[in-house]
Amino acid sequence: MTLLDRINELANKEKVQPLSVEEKQEQHTLRQEYLQMIRGQVINTFSTMKVVDPLGEDVTPDKVYKLREEMGTLDLN
Repeated sequence: MTLLDRINELANKEKVQPLSVEEKQEQHTLRQEYLQMIRGQVINTFSTMKVVDPLGEDVTPDKVYKLREEMGTLDLN
């Protein structure tokens, strides 16, 4: 069972009956794990982004280059 499957299972159960304290804690922990994974994916995607204007000039925001430096993925070529 995947993380998302278990999150959905608990959410569906909660619609029918109250969750136990342990289930509520598990639900919270799983949701936090899931959000952390999604945030990591967004940051990874954002860090590989390149913005080009209509004239073909690289206008990628400095914030992206800073993120690449922090992640150690800055390619100066």
